Amino acid sequence: MERSNPRPADRPPTIRGVAERAGVSKSLVSLVLQGSPRVSDAKRQAVLAAIDELGYRPNAAARSLVARRTHTVGVLLNDMRNPWFVELLDGLNSVLHAHGLRMLMADGRLNRRTGEDFTRAFLELRVDGLVAVGTLPDTAALGEVAERLPTVVAGSHEPRLPRVDTVANDDERGARLATEHLIGLGHRRIAHIAGQGSVGALRRRGFEAAMREHGLGEEMTVEASDATEDGGYRAAVRMLGGQAGAGSGAGAAAGPGAVRERPTAVFAFNDISAVGALSAAQELGLEVPRDLSLIGCDNTSLARIRHLWLTTVNNASDDVGRRAAQCLLARMERPDRPADRPMVVPSLEIRGSAAPPR
Repeated sequence: MERSNPRPADRPPTIRGVAERAGVSKSLVSLVLQGSPRVSDAKRQAVLAAIDELGYRPNAAARSLVARRTHTVGVLLNDMRNPWFVELLDGLNSVLHAHGLRMLMADGRLNRRTGEDFTRAFLELRVDGLVAVGTLPDTAALGEVAERLPTVVAGSHEPRLPRVDTVANDDERGARLATEHLIGLGHRRIAHIAGQGSVGALRRRGFEAAMREHGLGEEMTVEASDATEDGGYRAAVRMLGGQAGAGSGAGAAAGPGAVRERPTAVFAFNDISAVGALSAAQELGLEVPRDLSLIGCDNTSLARIRHLWLTTVNNASDDVGRRAAQCLLARMERPDRPADRPMVVPSLEIRGSAAPPR
């Protein structure tokens, strides 16, 4: 009786086994795995059938050593808690996946807490490219990596390096849209919860420019925040509780002990800080939008929650992600090409959190 010689359960199928099952050479199996057009349809189908029957999985590490590519892209986010970044990743991944690339993600906030440099870790993992999302504090490390790896910055205007593309929103224009909408509703005392980094600076500049152009420079108030819900809450408490003055960035000079009149509208740096401002208003007995109009920025999923229904600036995060992926693919093809700096045009999503002042 003929005895079968089954493959040991702990030994995975090999490329040699696939070649024997399909009746072809190992080199032809390799060509099929690489997607080479030099293989006939009949032999390609035979190899794919053998792979399926044996449950063969190519050794990604070995393939990357041969091809000098890992088909992975490192993605370093400033803070994974920000829902705008999550929506940006959808656009980024859709393009990368269509080109056979996978994402490896790291949280920049954890990077700062542990002191670990994830940009160098991505180099050690031999990723094919890097996308930095948001404002990262260690731009020097990013610059060093960019000299060795195709790199794109998404959702921020910095750093501006010779061969690093930056894909961002027209943040100053978006802030103008929000501010001019509030002015158009009839508000004069308008406050801004400001953010950090280049994005925060541009949104503040757009707010202040719009206020001054309408002769409302003396009426504006600016409070600093860290772009979190708690930061938005604390900034709103200072503004709405009558504690804001010249020391907190108000437009008009206030004398010692002077208390500014409460704003009737607030433009927040992002949707998360707008949610914090909403909580502060409710605790102070103010109803939105009857007593206080509120506009956020980024048009995240938070703004679309029905009981919030937040008017916000739509920064098209998925479009930013798609453009960033396209820039990375172009840079992988031509690493020495000049830096590209496309900007996405924002729009205003009008919902239910802003109304004319009482």
